[in-house]
Amino acid sequence: MLTVYLLGEQRVSNPEDARVGPISSRAIALLAYLVLHAGLAQSRNRLAGLFWPESSEQQARTNLRRELHNLRGLLGSDGALAADGPTLTWTDSPSCRVDVDTFRNERSSAVAALADSDARAFLDHADRAIDTYRGELMPGTYEDWVLEHREVLRRQCVELCEATVRVLRESGDVETATACARRRIQLDPLEEVGYRTLMELQAASGDRAAAMTTYHRCAAVLETELAVAPSAATSRLFDNLLGEYPRAGAAASRRPERVRAAVPALIGRERERGELQRRWRQSLDGRQGLLLVSGDAGVGKTRLTTELAEIARADGAVVATTRCFGLPGRVALAPVAEWLRSPGFRSAIGSLNPMWRAEVERLVPSAEAGPRPSTSRAMVDAWQRHRFFEGTTRAVLSSGRPVLLVLDDLQWCDAETAAWLAFLLSLDTHMCVLVAATARTDEARSRHDVREALRALRSARLVTDVEVDPLTSEGTAELARSLGGRALDPAEEAVLYAATGGYPLYVVEAARMVPGTDATGGADDLGEVLQRRLEQCSEPARDVAGLAAALGTDFDLDLLSEASDLDTDSLVQAVDELWRRRIVRPAGTGYDFVHDLVREAAYRSVSPPRRWLLHRRLAQGLELLHAGSTDDVAAQLAEQYRRGGRPDRALHYLQRAAEMAASMFANAEALRHFRDCLDLLEAMPVGRNRDAHEVDVRQGMSAPLTTLYGYSSAELEQTLDRTVELGQRLRRPKIVLGALIGLFAAHFVQGHTAHAHGIGARALELSAADPEFEGQAQFSVAGAALALGRPRDAIEHFDVALGSFSDDYSFILGTRLEVHAHAWESHAYWMIGDEQKAARSCADALALGRTCGHPYSLAVALGYASVLNQMRGDDTALLASLTELRELCERYHFAYYSQWSQILEGRLVGGEPGIAKIRQGLAELRRQRAFARMAYWLSLLAEVQIDVGHTRAARATLDAALIAAEQYDDRWWLPQVLRLRAGAGPFAGGTSARTVRERRIPTV
Repeated sequence: MLTVYLLGEQRVSNPEDARVGPISSRAIALLAYLVLHAGLAQSRNRLAGLFWPESSEQQARTNLRRELHNLRGLLGSDGALAADGPTLTWTDSPSCRVDVDTFRNERSSAVAALADSDARAFLDHADRAIDTYRGELMPGTYEDWVLEHREVLRRQCVELCEATVRVLRESGDVETATACARRRIQLDPLEEVGYRTLMELQAASGDRAAAMTTYHRCAAVLETELAVAPSAATSRLFDNLLGEYPRAGAAASRRPERVRAAVPALIGRERERGELQRRWRQSLDGRQGLLLVSGDAGVGKTRLTTELAEIARADGAVVATTRCFGLPGRVALAPVAEWLRSPGFRSAIGSLNPMWRAEVERLVPSAEAGPRPSTSRAMVDAWQRHRFFEGTTRAVLSSGRPVLLVLDDLQWCDAETAAWLAFLLSLDTHMCVLVAATARTDEARSRHDVREALRALRSARLVTDVEVDPLTSEGTAELARSLGGRALDPAEEAVLYAATGGYPLYVVEAARMVPGTDATGGADDLGEVLQRRLEQCSEPARDVAGLAAALGTDFDLDLLSEASDLDTDSLVQAVDELWRRRIVRPAGTGYDFVHDLVREAAYRSVSPPRRWLLHRRLAQGLELLHAGSTDDVAAQLAEQYRRGGRPDRALHYLQRAAEMAASMFANAEALRHFRDCLDLLEAMPVGRNRDAHEVDVRQGMSAPLTTLYGYSSAELEQTLDRTVELGQRLRRPKIVLGALIGLFAAHFVQGHTAHAHGIGARALELSAADPEFEGQAQFSVAGAALALGRPRDAIEHFDVALGSFSDDYSFILGTRLEVHAHAWESHAYWMIGDEQKAARSCADALALGRTCGHPYSLAVALGYASVLNQMRGDDTALLASLTELRELCERYHFAYYSQWSQILEGRLVGGEPGIAKIRQGLAELRRQRAFARMAYWLSLLAEVQIDVGHTRAARATLDAALIAAEQYDDRWWLPQVLRLRAGAGPFAGGTSARTVRERRIPTV
């Protein structure tokens, strides 16, 4: 069935017809106009003039005919669009569903049921209507005819929500009524009646904390959007629900008055605001990029991006905001997850192809999503990181509207989020996407991950920098005047500027410090100002501020309630006081401090012994609130338990956090967690228990280390050696076997061929008691034997290995073992002169690599096939395999085999360009400490050098190849190196690079 989506998005879909692709925005607008005027004949002349007012009459009619042709092709034989001479009419059709029609029909049925006092039928139809209304009509479009219908439909949905709440309250279903009341607020966030209804429902269910949060959110929205406070009716309802503070005690127990300025005016930022507007206009023209607003803490960076967000919303863009936090308990890709949870992307995610939706659900699981993996498959699944990034970026780009992603505090961004942003902005799609990030200048430069991501984006000219300096003395005085309501004399202006340095946060906090005083009331520094502001709070409010600061992120009242000594009423009053004093603000579904410097001040006010207690209580509260799903907050739990003096619990959750990060391909974050585990273990008593924990950590570290740094990583080798040692000490042979297979790969790639063979032989001996690893052990011995120049031994072990595999992937080597074994064995067959079996083994590897759905295994097959093609002198086949290998490595960022491709391409191209390519590939392999097959690679360089007449250089290269063969026991290619050194020329019938060029074989 063809489905037309006009509510919350503009899209046409038909799962049964793959031919339905994207259609023009003008065609969707024409279709929407006809749908909204269903049953009414529309004049062609009027439609042409309405949609193409600037074209001539003839051209407008031509344009109309073209779009109608496209629509008919989309609709097929469906009779929904009727053409009767000079008019067009849309009629409902069972084979074409339009969400606007569905909403209207369900709403009409609901209204009729309500008139008949049929509550059950009303709720059924109303629920379907509200569910269909996924957002405003044709978002991002501002034609008069759209605006008229948009407001009518929105109002109808609001009224339907109100009626639904009323019916549900009468039936006693407060929980469902509360959910519907929240939906009503989403539809019209500026109408206070919706907030009052929700507050009453929350109070009726006994949740006064939620009622308070609703009131705070109402006040924040009204202040931000309209610069007004809640009405007397709303404030009176809140006061009645909240009740009065206890009257016993000091005057400070009375509810504090609110400070004068909620959102300071944007003063003295004309240049910066102009830069932001200019960059946003460029993004609307399809120039994506990163707008980086940088400066010192408190200089007003967030205020500028808030202004930009309002500009983008006015342009119909999807705006999603989030921030990074500086504490170690951060979650990898948390900012991306927060963006994807925003309402503007929810419907887009639901309409994604199931393959891409599954990738999004790795990060933002839906109710229907399957369980996350409990163990790391980092090496096997590393290639899927590209698909994971592609799926999540598709979710961001599929709304059909301009997109603004706002990220506060980029300096604390995790490595995976930085990589995701680079992936998003590097897509060549001319998309209307802008990422606006704030960063503290010095801290951003000191963070390696952030610095490297920015360097790469800058090299692609995707970064626009906006440096924010402190205000001038005139700007400082103007800001103080807007806060204090009076002009300052020159002496006061001078004192204020000297005290604040022109930092807006300092001026604002000084003004808020004592209600009724002006902004010149000074203090020695900003920390003292913030400390005084906290001291003005009641003791319960200060306690709550300290508890929230200990969490280190935004917080909700459920967690504070679990972790605090206060009863619910006292907690609600304390949070309300902090909100009224502008210490915390509504954020997401909870609260956050108005600035990180305020959070830091609140945390400093807590004594070290009490911090220990608060962290432990927060950890226990998180466990209670997330019982059954602690993996979602494992990183936070680990940090809270670590700071709370429970390293045993911290260790458990750090391991889970690492495994969760690896499941989302966040290998750098996983490795950081594993390293933290080792730090904790260092402080534990020596013994079997510590060894058991350490071996689990070491096993988990191996795959992320290999994925990030390759088999030649020194840290990987140390980790595997330690794993073998611990496995032997604990008498766990399976762990020893797995680590030995990994050590084989590490030593082989580094060129330690004889040592790798010995490790493989040891693994083979141990595998007699554990057949699970026999195939991998045989594979290891075979590969090392071939490199040592014993191809017949290698074939024998390869054949046994192939008989042991059964659709197996090696979680250690990261490949489909059958593919890898067939590919490598083809070289052994070529070395004994059996070219027929070599070709067959190579073909088997390629065929299985193409059908197993595992790109890395296919890259391995193509790499070995390319070497075989070069050895056989089949340059045409070599060109084909290299082309495919290079595209695969570039798409999935495969290292190592990418260098194979580069060197072999240089051999194929020849000449000075070929020499340069080979040298680049060799340099990268050396940088990776990957010396396996070095004699072979050097011989290819020598061949090209001989071809261009660089005989002396070729002799030196071949001498280096001979040394490499001896140094690394890499003897499989030694005879060919010796033949070349003796002046035998090209071997095995290979064609010279000059002949390749003369044949004009196209290069890769």
